[in-house]
Amino acid sequence: MSRLPLDGKRILCFVGDIYEDLELWYPKLRLEEAGAHVTIAGPEEGALYHGKHGYPCPSDAAIRDMEVDDFHGVICPGGFMPDKLRRDPHVLQLVSQFSEQGKLVAAICHGGWIPISAKVYGGVRVTGSPGIKDDLENAGAFFEDAPVVVDRNFISSRKPDDLPQFCRAMIHFLMEM
Repeated sequence: MSRLPLDGKRILCFVGDIYEDLELWYPKLRLEEAGAHVTIAGPEEGALYHGKHGYPCPSDAAIRDMEVDDFHGVICPGGFMPDKLRRDPHVLQLVSQFSEQGKLVAAICHGGWIPISAKVYGGVRVTGSPGIKDDLENAGAFFEDAPVVVDRNFISSRKPDDLPQFCRAMIHFLMEM
């Protein structure tokens, strides 16, 4: 069997109730298809979380047990979930450490709330849901209305329609690591 482009890459993806279904599942499956191992971490290990559209997602692990050294990057899906998860100090610590180490910090739609609260977007070009444009700019980010924005190790997109570009950008970044 031939080697896949992301063999050996490990990605952390956050989950919680009322996540945006497509913004979690599309990247998870696309990255796995490319050979990456994706760990879905929520507030509790083994819990079943439901998306905005009702699709269930079991967590592989508890966020509190995750360590940056075990991963090449993190994905912050949107929905209402990021508003709760950004209140978790360990989530913020993880995202801050991913940023400091130059590892992938990817956010789509309202997922940008998590890097905002982790205070890692200062001086970074990003995009996100128009609903958080002011939050992004108030955090010191430079907002661009584009399907995907890549600035160093930060990859961001606006909405589910942007998922193909979002995933291509993540795969390209991870292949270069």
